[in-house]
Amino acid sequence: MALAGVGAGLAWRTSRHQSQTLSEAENAFWQQQFARLDGVMLATSVFRGKPVVLNFWATWCPPCVEELPLINNFFLQNKAKGWQVLALAVDQAAPVSRFLAQSPLSFPVALAGFPGIEVSRSLGNLNGALPFTVVFDSSGHVLQRKMGKLTADDIRAWERLPV
Repeated sequence: MALAGVGAGLAWRTSRHQSQTLSEAENAFWQQQFARLDGVMLATSVFRGKPVVLNFWATWCPPCVEELPLINNFFLQNKAKGWQVLALAVDQAAPVSRFLAQSPLSFPVALAGFPGIEVSRSLGNLNGALPFTVVFDSSGHVLQRKMGKLTADDIRAWERLPV
């Protein structure tokens, strides 16, 4: 019984340490700013207090482009419930502008450029691959991560999250 108590204590301490480490990454994210296509800086802190879907994508990434309409539909159906979406393009301004002219999105898009890969890694994208999506609760903590193209099942799962 004593060994079980020690084991439980170590497990709690380990999970608490991991939580603190993640909290540092979350805090760092909420202090960042990214340029919108119009050149105005967009502070991630404006999204705090609401559940947020953060999507890392690029115009040269076919699965990224394919999932954007699904994310846009999610946003349109759930913005009245407080959900926010932010797409960070790991790309350059010109191709993103051309893409959005042909396929407008209803949520904010900002430019992260190549440094966006490091931002995504800090939030759990260990491979630095795209697309990568993070769901935050209203207090700014990561609830879910998804490497690869989103599915309708992923979207439905977000709607059931305790945000």
